[in-house]
Amino acid sequence: MDFELDSEQLALRDAVRDLLKDAYGSTEARRAIQADDPGFGEKTWTQLAEMGVLGLPFGEDVGGMEAGPVEVGLVAEELGRVIAPEPFVEAVVLAGGLIDAVGTAEQRAELLSGLCDGSSLLAFAHAEPRSRWSASATEVRAERDGDGWRLTGLKTPVVAGGRADVLVVSAATDAGTELFVVDGQATSRESFVTTDGGRAAAITFDGTSARVLGEAGIDRTDAIEAAMARARIAFAREAVGAMARALEITVEYLKTRKQFGVTLSTFQALKFRAADMYVQLELARSMALWGTLVLDAGGDSLDASTRVSAQVATGARHIGQEAVQLHGGIAMTAEYSAGHYLARLLVLGHSLGDRTHHLGRLADTIEGHRWVDPLSYASAQS
Repeated sequence: MDFELDSEQLALRDAVRDLLKDAYGSTEARRAIQADDPGFGEKTWTQLAEMGVLGLPFGEDVGGMEAGPVEVGLVAEELGRVIAPEPFVEAVVLAGGLIDAVGTAEQRAELLSGLCDGSSLLAFAHAEPRSRWSASATEVRAERDGDGWRLTGLKTPVVAGGRADVLVVSAATDAGTELFVVDGQATSRESFVTTDGGRAAAITFDGTSARVLGEAGIDRTDAIEAAMARARIAFAREAVGAMARALEITVEYLKTRKQFGVTLSTFQALKFRAADMYVQLELARSMALWGTLVLDAGGDSLDASTRVSAQVATGARHIGQEAVQLHGGIAMTAEYSAGHYLARLLVLGHSLGDRTHHLGRLADTIEGHRWVDPLSYASAQS
């Protein structure tokens, strides 16, 4: 199997890296952009659209690039390296992916073309109070209103929900969980700052007018689960980018900071801790790449995303915490980047399910795997 990137993929990675370096080349630049709503750079978002990044996974008929999970993962990883606040995974992989999967031809043309050219921001309103990463909706309900629908209930947190032009909303109906399209301006939205400095919103639906996404009367739980699986792997790639950069700045610090007249890198115990960070990074990178290739090959995305998320969440917490510990007190200041990487890695490690959640899912399926008696197996091989 060839793991090398081709020339077009390398060009995409380098172009995105250069753009994001200009936008978020310093902690101060990123903090300034995140200080005000919508919490990300709208200019940068427009530039990503102009480069074709926002249309990567979609067909040319809606203005997309017809690329695959590998290209999406490359972009996510570059966003992670500078912990860029743009809601790429949420808008493109989740909301856009659901429209692409279940929307009618007219809905795909209308909604995805706006996402691809940057004129319309999409958000997926799915999480509900007291829910734990379920693919079903219970709190928000949809009721028929003549030829249309009306939604009632609360969705929170909705990443970029305070700024989104169009919301893709999951709601409970007699058929199960269906998906609806809602004008963002037609809802009551309360934006708030998240742990990593980004923005999410609590969105209240009070008889809000909506139109069903795709055909009515079909339970979309499986489609939501599939979109969440793709998003988990994209989030994992983003986390890998953040982990790689967190390790880089930590090693740079150990090589330059002096204690007792020598650099910190001279102390063997600190070298071992940095080496442990590297091991966790490579484990996470390998798993995230494997998950990407499973998606690209049309394999079991749900199983792959569960395995990837469990490993990457472990590495993200370890590397983020060690980066802060090895920097010492300076890492706790708002002006230094180490603490920002820890915050983002913790958020990514909880996006669409934390480590405990995914280990539980794997444990639930353990009886479905073949077991081998090691003594019998050894005898059969001899």
